[in-house]
Amino acid sequence: MGALLVIGDGPEVLNICSGGFLLDAAYSPQRLSELAKMDGAVILAPDVSRIARANVHLVPDPNVPTSETGTRHRTAERVARSLGVPVISVSERMASIAIYLGDEKHPLEPTPRILNRADQALEALERYKVRLDSVSGSLSALEVEDLVTLRDVASVLQRGEMVVRIADEAEDYILELGVDGRMIHLQLEELLRGVDDERRLVMLDYFAGDPDEVDRGLRRLSSLDTDELLDLDAAASVLELPQPADLDLALQPRGYRLLSRVPRLPEPVIARIVDRFGNLHKILRATLNDLDDVEGVGSTRASAIKDGLSRLAASSILDRYA
Repeated sequence: MGALLVIGDGPEVLNICSGGFLLDAAYSPQRLSELAKMDGAVILAPDVSRIARANVHLVPDPNVPTSETGTRHRTAERVARSLGVPVISVSERMASIAIYLGDEKHPLEPTPRILNRADQALEALERYKVRLDSVSGSLSALEVEDLVTLRDVASVLQRGEMVVRIADEAEDYILELGVDGRMIHLQLEELLRGVDDERRLVMLDYFAGDPDEVDRGLRRLSSLDTDELLDLDAAASVLELPQPADLDLALQPRGYRLLSRVPRLPEPVIARIVDRFGNLHKILRATLNDLDDVEGVGSTRASAIKDGLSRLAASSILDRYA
């Protein structure tokens, strides 16, 4: 009518085992199914490669608190809380499977229901990704025209963080689906392509502190709760501007983001170009000789950078006003 599985066969687990028999056989679903027909618990190796013991009576510390009422679930929660190992409780009568680990309990839901939730998460992710692409494209045009405000930058950071959070939720569903989540995983990877790079490049361009500390700004962004993230002022605060700034404050990009879109331009070279010129508009106005003077550029790469930035500027403005 169910099963009780302990994932871990260390001394701490064996100390609470009574009865049963030593098996030490390679794991297979068929063997587990047959062994679970007995009343006792099944002890698996930590990597679930072997079935260590079967038909075991577990005697956990009775003083460990539990909110469960059924014997099997109560035992599972006490073992998980006292030993810190994963315990799986299966109840046929209640049609439920629950995983316990520490103080956490996670009930598994039917695959069709999880697939439905994963599809909904992907639909939401796609909508937010479209919006992120839109505000990102607008930011590119504004950078070229030197019209960027704090509001524009905060909007890109806000939308990028929203995309990442929805993706994290979808990842949980994919993990729970196992092999059934392979196609959803491929769709998720496609939708997330370039999002992390975009967020980091925006921080590199506008973070007020040391560019080497942009990870601190990204961590602050991820630490915002949902209500704070919806507030552009809170999203803007991760840039660590020297004083509370108005969202209409004009900003100048350093140039990392646009330079990263020039084909075959290594990150170290981009960093040296930014260090040499200071901001994007000086880079856009730089002559071929100016670019050639930067270490690692050379005449051929200088021409490629100049042409690439010109094309990017023209296409960004065209997309904005089309």
